[in-house]
Amino acid sequence: MANPLPFLSIALVFGVPLVLYIIFLCLSAIPFFQRNFLYAHRVNTLWWANIDEPEQWGFAKNQVTPFSITTADNQTLYAWHILPLPLYAQHEAELSSRPAGFAHDITETRNFRLLRDDPTSKLVISFHGNAGHIAQGVRPQHYLSLTSHTPYHLLTVDYRGFGRSTGSPTEHGLILDAAAVINWAVHTAGVAPSRIVLVGQSLGTAVACGAAELFTLQEGVDFAGIVLVAGFSTLPKMLSGYAIAGWLPVLRPLTYWPWLLDKIVGRVVDKWESAERLAAVVKRVKERGGRLRLSLVHARNDWDIPSHEDDLLFRAAVSGLVSREMDADDFKAAKAARTVVRGKDSFVTIWREANVVVRQELFPYGGHNSVLYYAPVALAVMRSFGVVDGAAS
Repeated sequence: MANPLPFLSIALVFGVPLVLYIIFLCLSAIPFFQRNFLYAHRVNTLWWANIDEPEQWGFAKNQVTPFSITTADNQTLYAWHILPLPLYAQHEAELSSRPAGFAHDITETRNFRLLRDDPTSKLVISFHGNAGHIAQGVRPQHYLSLTSHTPYHLLTVDYRGFGRSTGSPTEHGLILDAAAVINWAVHTAGVAPSRIVLVGQSLGTAVACGAAELFTLQEGVDFAGIVLVAGFSTLPKMLSGYAIAGWLPVLRPLTYWPWLLDKIVGRVVDKWESAERLAAVVKRVKERGGRLRLSLVHARNDWDIPSHEDDLLFRAAVSGLVSREMDADDFKAAKAARTVVRGKDSFVTIWREANVVVRQELFPYGGHNSVLYYAPVALAVMRSFGVVDGAAS
C-alpha cells in the first residue's frame, strides 16, 4: 500500500498558500481590508521611534519643527518643516538654544519666520509612499539630500491614518491632505506656488498628481515644478502586474484568467488615475501659457513598480502637449528624437512645448526607495527652480 504522507505533504505545500491567497483575494474585495492592504498605514515603528526628536535621524537640533496641519474636513496631520542647513547655520546659536519638540503653534517659532519672512524662500513639499511614518525607512535620507547643501526648505506630512495623523486613508482624503499642506504653505507661510516644488514617491506620486490637478484646474496655479519618483499610471493597471519586492505577486497569477482579473481589478475602490490627471494638468498649463517643469524619475532596478509605468506617465503627459493624436509608431519616433541614451538602462527624454517641459529619466540604480536620495531627484528639484542650465531642463 502506497504511503499517503508524500501526497499529504505536497497537498499542504501547494494547498495552504492557495487557500491563503484565495482568502486574501476575498478580503481585498472589501473596501476596509483593501485600503489596509494598499496603504499599509498601520505598519510603522512608532512603538520605538519618537518622531518628535528628528535629531536621531541626523538633523541638527531644531533644524526640524514637528507641528500639525488641519484639513478641510477637520483631520489633524502630523508634519515636519525642515530648515535648509546653510540657513540653519546662520542662526545656529539661537535655534539650538531653544527647547526642542512638537510646536503647538508653529507660527510662533523662529523657524517659521525664517520661511515666511523671506520673499525668495523656496519650498519642497514631499509626499511619501505607502506604509510607515514620516521618518521611516529612507525618508530622512531623502529630506537630508534636499536640505543639507541647498537653500530649500522642506515640508512633509503623514497622511490621514499614517503615523500620528488622525483619520483613515482614502483617495479623496489623501488629496484633501495634500491640499491642506499646500494651502498652509501658500496662505499661512506665504510661499507663492511659483516657489514650491511638489515631490512624490510611489503612492506619493499619485497624491502629488491629485493635488496638481486640483490646484491647476480649479485655481489656475502654476507650481515651480512637479517631480514624480517611481510613479505609476493608474492603480488598477499597476496592480495587475505588481509583485511585492519583485517576486511576491499580488494579482499577477490572475493574468491566466483575464475575466477574473478584470472582475477583481474592477473592485479597486481608489483608482488613482495619475496618467489621466497629468494629461489634464499639462494641457491646461499649456493652454493658458503657463509654466511647468514636470520630471519623471525611475530606477531601472525598481522591483516594486516597473519602470515601464513611467513610460505610460510620460506618454500621457505628452498627450497634453501635442495638438494632434499620435499613433504608437509616431510617438515612438518622436520620443526617440528627443532621447539621449546615457548608458545601459539609462536615458533622458525631454519634450518641450512653449514653457512646458516634460522630462523623463531612467536611472540604472536606486531601486524603489533609495533612488529618492540619489542625484537625479535633487537635480530635478534644482531644474524646477531654474538653478541648472535651462537647455537641459
